[in-house]
Amino acid sequence: MRVDVGPLGGKLLEVGVVISELIFLDFKVFPLLLLFCVTTFFSPPTLRQLCHSSHTEFSVSVWLQHEDRPSGERHDIHLPSKLFCSKCGNKTGHVTFFCDLQKDEAFTTAFQLRFHGSQLAEDEIYQMAETCHYTAWACREIICDHNYMEASECSRTQRGHKRPIDAGFRMTTITFFTPAEKVMKVIDAQRSGHGIANTPKRLVLRSPKTSPETYTQNVAGVPMLPIIHHCCHPVANVYICLLHTGSVFFTADTITWYLPRRIDPLISFGQPKLLEVYMGIDGQRLDAAEIEARWYSLTVTDTYIISVIPIGAVGGYYKSHVQDGQYHISYTVEPMIEMFWTEDATHEGTRYKVFFPITTPLLPRPPQVTDPERVFKLELGYFCPDVALVNITFPSEVLSVTECRARGINVLEHMSPNSSYKVFTLEVPFTDPVVQQTSQEGATVYSLHLVFGLVVLDDFAPFSHAAYVQATLENIVPPSVSGGCDYQNFYILVKYGTQGLNFQTAVGKQILTQSLAQQYGFAENGTHFKLGFHRSFRLDVTLRNLETNTIIKEFSVACNFISSLTECFPNGTMTALAVKLESVPGLNPSQLTLRDPTCGPTYSDERYAYFVFTGNSCGTTRKFLPNMMMYENEISLPDELGAKRASNSEEPEYELKVSCYYDINTTYAVAFQPRQRRNEPYAENAKGQLQVAMRLALDDSYSVFHRVEDYPITKYLQQPLYFEVELLTPASPEVSVELENCWATLDQDRTSRPRWNLIINGCANPVDQYQVIFHPVWTDARVQYPSHFKRFEIKMFAFAQDQEDLSRQLFVHCDVMICDARNPLGGVCNGQCMNPDNGNKVFYTEPNTILRLVTLK
Repeated sequence: MRVDVGPLGGKLLEVGVVISELIFLDFKVFPLLLLFCVTTFFSPPTLRQLCHSSHTEFSVSVWLQHEDRPSGERHDIHLPSKLFCSKCGNKTGHVTFFCDLQKDEAFTTAFQLRFHGSQLAEDEIYQMAETCHYTAWACREIICDHNYMEASECSRTQRGHKRPIDAGFRMTTITFFTPAEKVMKVIDAQRSGHGIANTPKRLVLRSPKTSPETYTQNVAGVPMLPIIHHCCHPVANVYICLLHTGSVFFTADTITWYLPRRIDPLISFGQPKLLEVYMGIDGQRLDAAEIEARWYSLTVTDTYIISVIPIGAVGGYYKSHVQDGQYHISYTVEPMIEMFWTEDATHEGTRYKVFFPITTPLLPRPPQVTDPERVFKLELGYFCPDVALVNITFPSEVLSVTECRARGINVLEHMSPNSSYKVFTLEVPFTDPVVQQTSQEGATVYSLHLVFGLVVLDDFAPFSHAAYVQATLENIVPPSVSGGCDYQNFYILVKYGTQGLNFQTAVGKQILTQSLAQQYGFAENGTHFKLGFHRSFRLDVTLRNLETNTIIKEFSVACNFISSLTECFPNGTMTALAVKLESVPGLNPSQLTLRDPTCGPTYSDERYAYFVFTGNSCGTTRKFLPNMMMYENEISLPDELGAKRASNSEEPEYELKVSCYYDINTTYAVAFQPRQRRNEPYAENAKGQLQVAMRLALDDSYSVFHRVEDYPITKYLQQPLYFEVELLTPASPEVSVELENCWATLDQDRTSRPRWNLIINGCANPVDQYQVIFHPVWTDARVQYPSHFKRFEIKMFAFAQDQEDLSRQLFVHCDVMICDARNPLGGVCNGQCMNPDNGNKVFYTEPNTILRLVTLK
């Protein structure tokens, strides 16, 4: 179709632009005639006009008909260029016409539209007219928009110059200072993007911010774009606008915009006096109550006018983005600052108005699944922009929108950036008095009755919408941990809460497995369990969610037990406790050794190391003294670690001497009574078969496993893999299976290279960024003896040498120990992180545990 537009009774002009199914016609008060064209077809339009602070807007709502389109009919949309838009001061296809001016206070625009289209039987003509009233103009008016700058000055004085301009005056040339002098003909300046016009009372110049006649100048530390021109008076005309960088600062919650209070290039005649400052949004002024209700702030200092806007506040909108495959959002708002000042030499005023769209940097918002937040969240929509929410009626009271926000009921108004629809959202905490609560068995029911009071602004026609919402929440009691100690033992009590035993327990850095629980005296009665064991100094207990691995509860208890650092036993055994001191905070007790560097601690943690050795081992020396013998050893770092530590640290060397004294001439009386042996001891020789299997589960429930024919299995990077190792035979509760070492290779050969260790001596690889997670095993329909199972979790990974080809296969291998559950002899059989000394080792490799890595393109 074609749209013609023109003054009433005059020649029709072909004009129009369709953007988001709307035609916008924007009429400025100065005579600059701009033309558009568009070809499309639509159903009969809806016309609307609106007065803004500096212009009149006429909108034509056009509903495009895309169905049943006649064959061969064209639908072309011709959008204006950026240069065209900036020249006339428009954003989305604005048109400027001559107006009837009445004392510079009232502006009347009247025109008619004629619609041509093949879908209409005949042309349709629509007449539109609007009169807008404005306050008296200042002598100088400056507008800074996002893509153009505009200045108009009264020709009566030209800021101090008393010679008036004749009504027939016509400009032919204009001089720009960039800052070098640049003379241009008016017609050439208009062709390059400048809008220039004059009336008997005012002179107008409008320029794009990208014009080559602008340059950057710092004003109070803020970068600005000045443009200086001289056309018809000795005094040069100046206007200056902000750059979109350097004056805005962001935090996680707020946007802060700095505008210089005194803009020196605009001051020519004496000291300025600031009389008025206004803040607005989208070109509309806000009063003090509106600014406070939106949580904005406006501060005027000696140097700056500072505006602070909360991110997400009313007046702006969010937009979704995808960056590197991740979800992000940005928040956009268009604040306005309007200043009015006079200069004491001329007493003539300048009104300076800035429209400054601001968009935050991209904010990551990864999708999350969360538990109920004990808040009712309601969304009401969708409405046209002329609908406003006035109040909300609850069963006990009626609250305005401002009153709701003041008491913690969050009411927000949203406008989608891609449509003209409005949505209201309401968040009411369950703790607010307007929410009714009733108790049921094991749960609480929250209910809310409310009525939204709305009004159509144009007609002030009220209407309402009632709503009722209800939520039932289980009364959840989380698990808890408590504990204490007596003269030699720790005692821990873990209560399950209302969810039962659905969490993982870690004691120190070790997962509480079945075998470890037995060592700690595990006792359970259905509602709680308790542990009791001997430890020194400190004990840490952590409860984690089995599904998310997040921490539910942490508990620590520290006790001071009376204990000797050195103990000497009659059979020649010696024990020593090496405690970490404050003077050596960087010491790792697990690295300490006796004189023989192969003799490390039997047990160690971050606070101490415990050694057990004999008088004829680990470099122990013997010295004869009068009537006694002294056995002596010392605890320190090995020579190579000690030298490296000394070169990198100013901490003193750690050295602890251990001595035991034994009497030489002491006599001990030993009494015994012989008894006849009842039978001869014997040992029965037999053969047996130990069978172990390793399999890969689909998830951490370990209820469904991949079949042999499924291998190799394709996984993505960082995707969890759930392994289970089971002792199939013998089916005896007197034996247990323990993981000693597990590793991954690129080949089925367990000795091939490269190799990456997953489990070392029963513990997760300490240098692995994504360490193995051990899962406890409990008795169920499939698990008769939990000691016959070991379960662990790793994250899918690739070897660094395969960065170019991530589709190669990975093979996972494990060595296991078969232990006597009744009499663990130390090492891995004890569940401790140390080199095993005893036990029957079974080297077992599952050849079918093959994984193929894929990456998302």
